[in-house]
Amino acid sequence: MLLDFQVTFNLHRDVLPWLSAQGSPACDTVEKSSRTLRIVNVERDGNILYTWKGVEGFTGVGLYGPLAKQNEMLYSFDSEVNIISASVNSGKTLLGLSYCHPTYESQSRLPSPVSRYLALLIELKPINNVKVLKAVDSSIRVQFLCPAEDIYLSYESHLLVVSEEKYIDEFHITTGEEDGKRVVIKNIGQIPKDRLAEDFVWAQWDVSDQMLFYIVPKRAGCVLHCIQFYPDGNFKYVLEFPLEISLDDQGVSLINLGYDPPEERGRGRITPQNLQVFTNKTGGLCLFYCQPPNVLLEFTYMVAFLHKGCSKTFKVSTTTDAKQLKKVSFINIDSYVAVYLPDQFLHLINTRHAELMCYHLFLAAEDARISGMCCDCPLQTVLKTQVIECCTGILFSVSINQEQLFKFLTESRRDCERLAVLHCFLLHLDLQPQQETQIIEWICDNLSTCLTFDPIQEFIIASLHRHLSLETAYLDKLLPYTSVPFWSQHIDGVSCTTDITDMPILKMGIFKGFWEKFHSELECMKQAQQRFLYSNHMQRRDWCRLISEVNTKEKKIDVYQRNILENAKKVLQNMDTRKYAAVERIVPLNQEEDYLQKDLMGLMMVKLKDHLCQHLHVAKNKIDKLVLDFVCKQLDLVCQILEVVWRRHVLDHSILCLDRSGNSSEYFAFHVMCQITDSASRMCMPLPPGFQTLHLVLAVRCLPLANLLHYIDSGVLTLTETFVVKLLKELDDNVTNEKLKCSIILRLPENICEKVHSLWDHAISNNLIARKYVKKLLFRLNQREVTQQSPTDRSPLINFLPLNYLIMMLSEVEDRELNPFEEDNIDAAFLEEIALKQTADLLSLQQY
Repeated sequence: MLLDFQVTFNLHRDVLPWLSAQGSPACDTVEKSSRTLRIVNVERDGNILYTWKGVEGFTGVGLYGPLAKQNEMLYSFDSEVNIISASVNSGKTLLGLSYCHPTYESQSRLPSPVSRYLALLIELKPINNVKVLKAVDSSIRVQFLCPAEDIYLSYESHLLVVSEEKYIDEFHITTGEEDGKRVVIKNIGQIPKDRLAEDFVWAQWDVSDQMLFYIVPKRAGCVLHCIQFYPDGNFKYVLEFPLEISLDDQGVSLINLGYDPPEERGRGRITPQNLQVFTNKTGGLCLFYCQPPNVLLEFTYMVAFLHKGCSKTFKVSTTTDAKQLKKVSFINIDSYVAVYLPDQFLHLINTRHAELMCYHLFLAAEDARISGMCCDCPLQTVLKTQVIECCTGILFSVSINQEQLFKFLTESRRDCERLAVLHCFLLHLDLQPQQETQIIEWICDNLSTCLTFDPIQEFIIASLHRHLSLETAYLDKLLPYTSVPFWSQHIDGVSCTTDITDMPILKMGIFKGFWEKFHSELECMKQAQQRFLYSNHMQRRDWCRLISEVNTKEKKIDVYQRNILENAKKVLQNMDTRKYAAVERIVPLNQEEDYLQKDLMGLMMVKLKDHLCQHLHVAKNKIDKLVLDFVCKQLDLVCQILEVVWRRHVLDHSILCLDRSGNSSEYFAFHVMCQITDSASRMCMPLPPGFQTLHLVLAVRCLPLANLLHYIDSGVLTLTETFVVKLLKELDDNVTNEKLKCSIILRLPENICEKVHSLWDHAISNNLIARKYVKKLLFRLNQREVTQQSPTDRSPLINFLPLNYLIMMLSEVEDRELNPFEEDNIDAAFLEEIALKQTADLLSLQQY
């Protein structure tokens, strides 16, 4: 079961024993209390209001406090009434209540009702005045505002009254203390009120953020409105959004505003519209709408992503006729909303990154099963990650079961499912070290099975996004969150069409809380978010230029280059600090001087700084820290992958010995490092110090010579000075090793060859020494000729130009007073011998 449902409240477990222990006439019949016990409201602070009926026409209203796990009686009626909704203010001094009376008979404790439905305001400390707020023939719902702050709780309370006659009022109640204990209503004679909305057909109360959404029908469709309430009782109309859907105007649908008792269900009442609005903590606002069935064996639902400016319509093939399907449930899990249709499918819709289908997770058949639920009763989201099953009176907290999610990842064979699961793990779930290790192990085992995306790139990019986005607001809009910007594959049984929607209209001047984040999302959408995402490919041209310069002596040390080197130095220093501060690492990555990787580290820092300075308006030192964290964390993630491989296969420092052959575990490590190198190359990403040397050592141990040289020539392996020194010093000069050394020496770049050629006393090495010296000598003489003699003064002695140049060079040498070989301490006879051998070899002459 992918979704984990934990029971946080159960009427029969948490309330019924308390009712049985009361010993009052209200509880004489436990059976009747059990049968009529039901939830009527869940408040913002988690308090749960419930009602039950006893013998002799008794109806009670109780409250369960989740923190203290205690029940208390709030109010009771001497007659049986069908309570529809109830709400208590934060101080538990006032109770708002609406009910439907089954008859029109007078009651002893209540004013004689003139209408079927009544809304009451009741004093609780002590139980005293009862004020009738509304008496109408249509259903009424009540809801106290619950401010986050406590500054107004002792003096003011604000009660929403929602009528199915299509209006919403807010009552402002002033309370005060009398005799030091009594809390009474000061303005009970005439309670002021505001008319908030009229002519609506649908309304939803968001208890977490204290927002009221409602929909007003128009000719061409309808308009979604939102009212934000504040702790002082003030409110603002903050949102208007046109909807291209048509809602039934014959009745009113109310979400999270009380629940009709069983006695009232089916008495000519309109079936509620299956439409809900959900928010998430990053500023996402989504509207989910289940369309009435009109096609056999197909289920259709629409999601409007208001913060993304688009809507998606999903059509899912079913095994049952659409008219016989059970009721669908929308379950909010913050970053995801689950669309659950019993016995058919479970669709986890990504509300933060909704662009592509590969970011959503669609499960069908047995994978979509949710056990322990009443299939005839849809689940209703009341708080974020909390749902209620009204027919059973159970409140659940909902989360994604990480064990089941990982199991699904290991069993899945489709890339769309794998990417969706990885995306969920890396970006939305709080992973423990053990779980992160499992993810890395799966990535290493499935490097060749993922055909449409690179799991190493996904791990690095998504982990960086999650790590850094927590540090600064808006940074998540500037860093990529996935390695897959495009996706064209379809999911079996599901079709999806995307439409561009109008921009929501915000009516606020100053944005706070959720609306500040929502406004940030809209601004990012307006300015084409894709242009602001940092991309490693932006620096490829500069990276290629650095590669071409790194082997030349003409490399210019200008201001830009000095900036790159200084930034690289910061990265290396920070890596040293992290190395000693972190958990002991077993991968033998030794700090070494790798100019190419050092330049790339500095280049990445420079490019990312420029990107953030352009779009992120924070202090320069803050940006410097973010950029340094980005590059260091990137290198840490590569080290983390290697650590998992080393620990899993029990590898140690003996792996650095070059005179032994590798085993299967070492070959696996080599294969993973090849994949990391390829991923890093395509991302223009630096590798940790020592990575390439370790990679070369593993290659020598695991590969035949021909394959090793092919990997070097193709760029998979990059020769380093540390590796070559190790190779020349540790291996003796047997036939095999001599062939290996010769092959490596011939492939060395100039800057390394000059440093290591003297370490090996061999004909090949001596040959290279002589060739490089002659080249150096000729270059010096050529420069002197250019400065002392113009081209017109030269007259060729013979027509063979190479010989002509040699004669000129020898003449120049003879004229010099000093021995030309004295500076480099090279014997002329040695040089002559090498030259003769090379000439004979080039002419294919047999030497005796």
